[in-house]
Amino acid sequence: MPKKGKKAKAPLSDEEQLLLFQQKMLAEEEMAKKKERLLSQFLKDKLAKEEHNSALNLNKINTQWRTVLREIKTRELHKDIEILSQTFERVVDCKNSVIKSLAKDLSEAEEQYAHALRSHLHNIDQLLALQRCRLSLLEESYNRELEALTKEFETERKTIIDQHEKEIHYLQDVFMAMEQNYIDSEYESKLEFQSMWDDLKNKNLEEKHFLRLQLENVVEDLWRRFQDALKNYTDATEDRKVAFETLKVKDEKSSKEIEAQMKKIQRLQDSIIILKGKIMVHSRESEEQNQYIRDDKELVHVQLRKLKAQRTQAREISQENLVKLTLESNATIKALRKIVDKGEKILKLAEICRKFETEEEKVLPFYSSTLTPEEQEEIEDITSEEFTEELAKVIADYTGLENFWKRYNKVKLEQLSLQHRRAQLLEINRKLREMLKQYLDGISVSDEVLSQLNPLFVVNHRSNLPQSLSLPTTQPGGSTSPPGPRKDQGERCLVS
Repeated sequence: MPKKGKKAKAPLSDEEQLLLFQQKMLAEEEMAKKKERLLSQFLKDKLAKEEHNSALNLNKINTQWRTVLREIKTRELHKDIEILSQTFERVVDCKNSVIKSLAKDLSEAEEQYAHALRSHLHNIDQLLALQRCRLSLLEESYNRELEALTKEFETERKTIIDQHEKEIHYLQDVFMAMEQNYIDSEYESKLEFQSMWDDLKNKNLEEKHFLRLQLENVVEDLWRRFQDALKNYTDATEDRKVAFETLKVKDEKSSKEIEAQMKKIQRLQDSIIILKGKIMVHSRESEEQNQYIRDDKELVHVQLRKLKAQRTQAREISQENLVKLTLESNATIKALRKIVDKGEKILKLAEICRKFETEEEKVLPFYSSTLTPEEQEEIEDITSEEFTEELAKVIADYTGLENFWKRYNKVKLEQLSLQHRRAQLLEINRKLREMLKQYLDGISVSDEVLSQLNPLFVVNHRSNLPQSLSLPTTQPGGSTSPPGPRKDQGERCLVS
């Protein structure tokens, strides 16, 4: 109930209620926006803080991870450095061995070359001696033929001289006869010539006198013309004459210089001819020396090619031998490595097996032969007759493994016996499981169990179970396996 003294509120109109509702909605929207702003600001701050923390944690994790990775990397690098150092030492040893082998091969090749050179020089000396003998024989045959030719030449020379003298005498006689005939013909020719000469002389004198008169007139006329022309020429060529005189002086001077130069050129030509002769002589000598050197060079080139061919052949052979040796060495290294690995494996297995040995095996590791001496001798006689020499050598090589084979055979026998014993125990275990199953089936009463043979169902002290299931077996160590359930025990179970 309202209190007294207070007036009740007047009811609001619809517009006021609408305004009030709008104010409430605006206030709620402002509050929601304010909450959203605060929430977004809070989330932004939280996100920035989380990002800062995640970045810091990531840096810490990266630094720790880097330290771990550095340690791992340093260990790996140390291992790699050790492996590389070992491989480097092994490679250096291989290279040293190869260098030693190559040095040895080189020394052997040098010895072979020296031996071949000595044999070649010896062969050359023998050939020179043979050539000297051949030259001496040829010289003797040449001297004999020369003597025969000289004798034949002397005889032919005498015959030719005699014939020549005869022909000379004959020609002298012919010359004297011809000379006499020539003298006679000459005298006749002279007389005839003298007569003809006189006739011609008289005729020429007459013609000469006539021509002289004609020529005198012509000469006077020509002299007069010549004097006129000479005067005109002298007047016209006075200046040229002066120039000619100067040029003549100059020409005489230049001719003297030319003569001196010609003498100098002649001297130079003479010296050039002398030097050319010397050059020809020297060139001829040098050509002979060059030809001799070329011949020597060709011989040296031929020998060098032969030596190069021998060297390449020897190098190829040595390369093939080296390749073969490396292949065989690699194969032997692999085989020895396998043997070493196998030996290490055997030693490790021996150490492991040593822990499981009994005191008796530790004290007496090798058992003595179970054969009598007579049987041992019979076996040795039979094997010695059947074995060949190669097989005997192989067996002799493996005599050191006799103790190993003893222990191996002993272990193999023990393994076989244990396998046989395990099979027996498994069979016993199977039978015991069957008996236990039958016993449990006998304890539980059900239609399925009663429909089958029940070991606990006894009539007249007899069970309907087959008797072959309750056979006792001997345990290792002399004890017997527990027998099946006794009849009185089964009766007690049935009564209970």
